Amino acid sequence: MALLWIPLLSLIGSFLTSTLGRLNRNQLTTVALLAPIAALITTFQMVPDVFNGHAVRYSLEWIPILGIDLSFRLDGLALLFVLLILGIGCLVLFYARYYLSERDSMPKLYSYLLLFMTAMLGIVLSNNIIQLWLFWELTSISSFLLISYWNHKSEARNGARMALAVTGGGGLALLAGLLLLGNIVGSYDLDVILANRALIQAHELYEITLILVLLGAFTKSAQFPFHFWLPHAMAAPTPVSAYLHSATMVKAGIFLLARFYPALAGTDIWFILVGLTGLATLLVGAYIALFKHDLKGLLAYSTISHLGLITLLLGLDTELATVAAVFHIINHATFKASLFMATGIIDHETGTRDMRKLNGMWQFMPYTATLAMVAAAAMAGVPLLNGFLSKEMFFAETLHQQLLGSMSWLIPVLATIAGAFSVAYSARFIHDVFFNGQPIDLPKEPHEAPRYMRVPIEILVALCLLVGMFPNFIVDDILRLASSSVLGQAAPDYYVAIWHGFNLPLLMSALAVTGGLVIYTQRKHLFQFQSSLPPFSAKSVFERFISGTMAWSRKRIDAMENGSLQRYLLLMFLVILLAAAWPLFEMHKLVGDKAPTDIDVHVGIGAALLMVGALGTVIWHRARIVALIMISIVGLMVSVAFTRFSAPDLALTQLTVEVVTVILLMLALFFLPQTTPKESSPLRIVRDLFIASSIGVIVGSICYALVTRPLSSISDFFVANAKTGGGGTNVVNVILVDFRGFDTLGEITVLGIAALGIFKLLINLPLFMPAGDGEGRPWAKERYPILLASISQALLPLALLVSVYIFLRGHNLPGGGFIAGLVTAIAFILQYIAHGSEWIAERFTMNYRKIIASGIAIAMATGVGSWFFDRPFLTSWFEYFDLPGVGKIELASAMAFDLGVYITVVGATMMILASLGKLTTQAVEKDKEA
Repeated sequence: MALLWIPLLSLIGSFLTSTLGRLNRNQLTTVALLAPIAALITTFQMVPDVFNGHAVRYSLEWIPILGIDLSFRLDGLALLFVLLILGIGCLVLFYARYYLSERDSMPKLYSYLLLFMTAMLGIVLSNNIIQLWLFWELTSISSFLLISYWNHKSEARNGARMALAVTGGGGLALLAGLLLLGNIVGSYDLDVILANRALIQAHELYEITLILVLLGAFTKSAQFPFHFWLPHAMAAPTPVSAYLHSATMVKAGIFLLARFYPALAGTDIWFILVGLTGLATLLVGAYIALFKHDLKGLLAYSTISHLGLITLLLGLDTELATVAAVFHIINHATFKASLFMATGIIDHETGTRDMRKLNGMWQFMPYTATLAMVAAAAMAGVPLLNGFLSKEMFFAETLHQQLLGSMSWLIPVLATIAGAFSVAYSARFIHDVFFNGQPIDLPKEPHEAPRYMRVPIEILVALCLLVGMFPNFIVDDILRLASSSVLGQAAPDYYVAIWHGFNLPLLMSALAVTGGLVIYTQRKHLFQFQSSLPPFSAKSVFERFISGTMAWSRKRIDAMENGSLQRYLLLMFLVILLAAAWPLFEMHKLVGDKAPTDIDVHVGIGAALLMVGALGTVIWHRARIVALIMISIVGLMVSVAFTRFSAPDLALTQLTVEVVTVILLMLALFFLPQTTPKESSPLRIVRDLFIASSIGVIVGSICYALVTRPLSSISDFFVANAKTGGGGTNVVNVILVDFRGFDTLGEITVLGIAALGIFKLLINLPLFMPAGDGEGRPWAKERYPILLASISQALLPLALLVSVYIFLRGHNLPGGGFIAGLVTAIAFILQYIAHGSEWIAERFTMNYRKIIASGIAIAMATGVGSWFFDRPFLTSWFEYFDLPGVGKIELASAMAFDLGVYITVVGATMMILASLGKLTTQAVEKDKEA
């Protein structure tokens, strides 16, 4: 259970920070930090078990029939990422307190950061691949919110859209790959998948599965050719960049490669796709980074390059290459997060990130300069720093691979060239910013940042130094543990040290440092060469692709949709006609062996009224009020039919829905003409009559075939298990709140969203209300008759009492939360009709949005509550008790869920009604003023 609390704590922190906007900056920062710190403490309690070789697991049933559980798993790799996510997350939250200006919303940033932290923790801890994908998509959504935090800037909006489009597309490919993977193995459980490497790789769908999974990883980790989105994500605030692009979001793809390494790696196609993609990304990112004038742009492309380095290591066919990849994950997170934070300080205190203006910063901020230079040296791979150790391991492993066959010697050569460019852009970062003369036209007078703003950088830079000088003492244990998880077996013997003697990796490091310094000193020639190349912008290519796709889609939509409702219905009914009629022609006999039920007088009258109402609606459809009356007859007779066939719950629901619908339609039709002109030509009427008659014949034939044949349906199961499994005798209600409670939860959520959508559409909508009816008669001066007002007030408590009665009896007798909610809504609707919106607003100060949210929250909390008893989501509990003075009584948790349904239905119905009613009031007031 403790494992569940790790992502849950950050989610709670996200909720709290979003609701505590009245706290001052220090108080809000304290609240924000409590969640990851508590999660870290929880994690450390499980560290001994993980280091003893026991993966900590926790599972809750979610959808057992599909093999989908809420399942978490903490092994060495997950532990490493949890420590990075939470540790650097704490530093970023603390840093953001000093970075944001007074104009920026700290609650929003903290809430988004903690939501993103939750998503990342969910990815690395998931032991179910479908659950992993859900958290994967949550990272895309939350990163979209973070990148677009400054949504008043077009570059932030565009960068967020680009990131969401690329990573979201990769997420869809990943979903397809994971579904195939689960189908191959026969389980979505990660433990099962990782234990079936031979089965997966021998399957005929292995290649396509691997490609789909790699597409998800490559898009998320900005691998070539999907690298272009990452630099444009730099429009986010620097704390966001420091978090997303050093330790979390872009590392999610790397984590995915490492997580599935035991199951998918070891084949030629893995080494070719992963290795060559990583190599291309390493070179492209390192080369472009040198030419960026924006500090964050340089760091963005350097991040792309280092992610390519890690990917290349995972694509090399050696165990030590995997160890080096894990080691560089740790090192890159520390020096890159500190560099982003140092860049944020420079931007914060000078007003610019342009290296052509930022010169000589050493004399203005020597302390920050020292920290940044150490971090940049670690990025370059300078000895005595952590980046040197993992890069030397990288160089060593490029010498022991056969990725390109006889041409494999190219890999260490290209790796050395990439290392040289890494030194070159690191040297440019140090020299052009902190030395190189005097600053040029800075927007602000540069100075040191506040003392505590530098604390996170100090901690990270200290780790760069400590790991670089004492690697075996600082990181050896976690490195071995995480590497073993990636390999699926014990990590190979290795020894991380500053000095291994004179060897080829040392020579490659020396060549990289020397070559990088030469490239930097002679950069003028490279800049001239780069400027001579034709201009190319991946962003422009992407935007042209999106624009072209949109234009093509618009043409297709315009060809299909011409604004004619008749046309849409025609196409829909033609498809239904073809799909439903074809099987009937293959039936040798329409009538079954079962004798049809005789039609008695009551059924005949009801059927006749139903047909009259339907035909009347069609005939008088241009007279809106008459058509509304006719269609209400249809609804009433359907209610009667439900009653006739022993479905009182459906009858009550249909009847209350009809009442609410007719009233809402009356309000809506108030603003529309009472009659509409004739639009259909005689030929179209004949065509429509033929199609409608054909549909009627086909549907009638299907119904007749069904009623004359014995029918066995799933309803028998519900009837047999409603009492024993759900504790209620009202089968319909038990189905809604127990057997299919998840469906009901989704339905009330959709209902709430629909009500909010109507509210947003109608708010401040200018509508004209005519001074008279369709025949020119003015409206009555007495808008609210006193008789109706008096009766409605007397009926209100009675109606509420009836709704409570219907609610309480719903588990065992006809009723329930949905019907009771509609009855309550009707009671309030009557008050609106009798007194008007202003009278109600003075006496009922209800926020319907909060009512809807409360109802959904209660229903959700009821479902979550079952987790605390190790039961699947929305598992219902019931028990019988003998209460003094009352006797035997049943209590069921489903009543709490039903209460959520009740509150949501009331809130949603009243919000729609109030929105329409206020339009009427506003129109009347404007008409009076005129």
